[in-house]
Amino acid sequence: MNINGIVGAVLIGVLSLIVAPLAYAFGVGEKAPSLEAKNLDGKSFSLAAESGNVVIVNFWASWCEPCREEMPALETYYKQHKDEGLRVLAISMDDPADDDKVLRIMRAYSYPAAFQRNADYRGFGRIWRMPMTFVIDRKGILRKDGGVGAPKIDLELLEKVATPLLSSGRN
Repeated sequence: MNINGIVGAVLIGVLSLIVAPLAYAFGVGEKAPSLEAKNLDGKSFSLAAESGNVVIVNFWASWCEPCREEMPALETYYKQHKDEGLRVLAISMDDPADDDKVLRIMRAYSYPAAFQRNADYRGFGRIWRMPMTFVIDRKGILRKDGGVGAPKIDLELLEKVATPLLSSGRN
């Protein structure tokens, strides 16, 4: 193979690494992909069934310090707004060896969680950083893409992004 062939092969390889994670990409203002999960308490979660609610999907891990730092803000916001149609699902990206740690952590929080192995979130693409949080409005439209911008959320960001969606009323 000559130098042009090598350069071409390398370029194709690099482009495939860039484009592959985007294969399932969706953006703000578009319909959120499907999501199904079996929660830690055994109950089922379906994003489709949550139509009419504002949904926050948070991908996290027990070893991720920024994830653990934002969990109290998620809890506070959830408690303040769950009666207004807010739903939260935290999906633990931990390995099964850390199940006990995940269960111990989640005892402190009232919002539902699921293990990644019990969730079908393929439409969300590759979860390439943590935390990764998505906010979906009452009509199933993505309003915050967890792969864009600063990864960590706090009460200020939740108030800015989710509160207007809750205020818009039910369908």
